[in-house]
Amino acid sequence: MGDTNFKVYGYRWVVLAAFMGVIAANQLLWITFAPVTTQAMQFYGVSDLAIGLLSLSFMVVYILISFPASWVIDKYGIRAGVGLGAILTGAFGLMRGLVGNQYAWVLLAQVGIAVGQPFVLNAITTVAARWFPTKERATASGLGSLAVYVGILAGLALTPHLAQPYGIRGMLIIYGVVAAIAMFAFFFFAHERPPSPPCPPEQEARSLVTEGLSKMIRQRDFILLMAIFFVGLGIFNAVTTWIEEMLAPRSFSATQAGSAGGVMILGGIAGALVIPMLSDRQRKRVPFLLLAIAGAMAGLAGLTFVTGYALLLVFAFIFGFFLLSAGPIGFQYGAEITYPAPEGTSNGLLLLMGQISGIIFILALDALKAPNGSMTVPLIALLVILAICLVLGLRLREAAALKVSAD
Repeated sequence: MGDTNFKVYGYRWVVLAAFMGVIAANQLLWITFAPVTTQAMQFYGVSDLAIGLLSLSFMVVYILISFPASWVIDKYGIRAGVGLGAILTGAFGLMRGLVGNQYAWVLLAQVGIAVGQPFVLNAITTVAARWFPTKERATASGLGSLAVYVGILAGLALTPHLAQPYGIRGMLIIYGVVAAIAMFAFFFFAHERPPSPPCPPEQEARSLVTEGLSKMIRQRDFILLMAIFFVGLGIFNAVTTWIEEMLAPRSFSATQAGSAGGVMILGGIAGALVIPMLSDRQRKRVPFLLLAIAGAMAGLAGLTFVTGYALLLVFAFIFGFFLLSAGPIGFQYGAEITYPAPEGTSNGLLLLMGQISGIIFILALDALKAPNGSMTVPLIALLVILAICLVLGLRLREAAALKVSAD
């Protein structure tokens, strides 16, 4: 029996929009200092490493908070879990603006925002499962991931233009107000669940977090998926962090590198819209994950070797389109193959892989670069690792529940 026999509610799109607003605000606050590193160094009188710590702290905090956040989401629901993340994002976002003249206080506020991140990101598949029928869940997860990319893109594009006329503190105050608005909008519009579930009643039951986690780490397909996320998210974090340093030895300017980064995120937005919808329409996940890995390899190869600016932008778009489209499909696939484990736990565990590998890959690319600054050798190593992921992906099997819903 397909899930079309179960009633779905138009209000699900309002809940998703409110949720996406919190995600975008949180990611906007994360990426704030990346495009104004030099200006922030001068303003606070600190090193570039100190400014980098404002962003890197999110990865470190995520590793520590991910499992508790997933437990709260799975046990107490969307309003409590995401609500806590929204409060941390809004409150510490405002605090960061008010104390924006002092680096130590800004770092403390940044850590507070970082604590809120897993409470928001780990709920993407939970919101999709709670409000959306099976045939729309990859699309809903894709839109949740889309909000991540929109927040990052807004931060990269708007921060330099706001910091110029208003200064660092003025820009932080503006972003704090945006985060507070997103927080209030979430509590006003987001409901815990629809009047009736968009799936058979027996499919609502989920196992306990600890029981679900123990089953996940013993399941072959989920272990393979974790390996793919470890590599894919780690590469994304490393490339976005070092894109200027990657391209400088080939005579690309900082402005051109920044444009390439923006085009990459735009590609990710397009991919997060298109590929999950195709996956839902075909009721398949694995072929689209394989397509995403193969496309990401082509994009990364271009970023590694091209010397022309126009080609650089083309390959940056390809890289973002395919690599970032894998996220929402992978989140939904992970929730389907681990059923009845809680969605928040599978979502959080996959994201955790990317945070750990992000730190490793960021440090490795810097450590393995050539004396002239070239990162060609470590980038080739990443291409080889992606190829291994493609081979691993060939062993993935479709979720049994998805096959049933397609009949």
